[in-house]
This record gives sequence, structure tokens and C-alpha cells, in this order.
Amino acid sequence: MEDRRRRGRASGDRTWRGSARLAFGCALGFGGLTLLVDWDAGTLTPARALLWVALSAAILSMLLPARVTAGPGWLTVHGPLRRRTVRTDRLVYVGQYGDVSTQLVLRDLAGNRLELDPYVLHANPLLWHELDTGVRRSLERGTLRRGAEVLARLGHEIDDINARAVLEASGLS
Repeated sequence: MEDRRRRGRASGDRTWRGSARLAFGCALGFGGLTLLVDWDAGTLTPARALLWVALSAAILSMLLPARVTAGPGWLTVHGPLRRRTVRTDRLVYVGQYGDVSTQLVLRDLAGNRLELDPYVLHANPLLWHELDTGVRRSLERGTLRRGAEVLARLGHEIDDINARAVLEASGLS
């Protein structure tokens, strides 16, 4: 029953479908072109066709983005092979690593851990709101001991980006 309530109020990544379509398109394009070139060269065999299909599937698995959903007190990342959920109202650690492609790491009291691309939060204000609300609860309860400054910095970045977008849309920038 609790899962149904959570899903009913869940917010999802608005950009996931477009990114998934792009991943499928790239994988299909690669597979189709390699099969076509191999067939045109007269070297296409069932084993080579299987190889091209397997490589296309590998490309799809690398390009397919994780699907992120959030609700009151939780955040879930659905990857190609696994699903990870953390309780945002019971976080103990938040960290960020990477220079070029940064990842946000969240860990809760139960030991659950997930990684997520901060761009997802930039592009989805509802996901950011759910995470921010949960983080505030963690701070109130005293469970979040490390990483509050990472989320504060990320919050400022998101606010700045949204403010610039509003100013540009209104013609004031």
C-alpha cells in the first residue's frame, strides 16, 4: 500500500524519453549500417550478424540513461541492470565526484547508496524539490552529517540557471 502512495505522487525525469529515443536511434543506426556494409561487401554471415547485433545492444546499454523518479522522502534511479532507492529524509552522506562528468552520491541510514547525474536535477525542478525537501528533513533530524554544502552549492546553481532562463524568456536578459 505504501508503494502505491509513493508512486501516485512520484515525479519523473522529463528528459528521459528524448534521451532514450536518441540512445535507441544510435544503436539502431549503428546496427543497421554495420549490417548493410557487411552485406554489401558480401561478408555477412550469421555469426557476423550476431556480432553486430550484440555490439548494437552494448551501445544501447552504454547510451541508455538511468531513469530517475522521486516522491515524498525517496529518490530512485533505474539503471539498465538495477534499481537503487535512497530515503532522502534519512540521508547520512551526500558527495560529488568527477571533474568532466560529475556524479552526485547519496547514502541513507539503511546503507542504501545511489549515484546520479546532477544534470537530471537541473532539468527537472520537481525532482530537485523532492530531493531538497528530503534533505531539509534529514538536516532537521540530524542524520545528514556530511555533504550539506554540496547540495547547497547545487541548489544555488539550479536557482541561477532557472533565474537566467526566466529572464531570457521574458526578454530582460
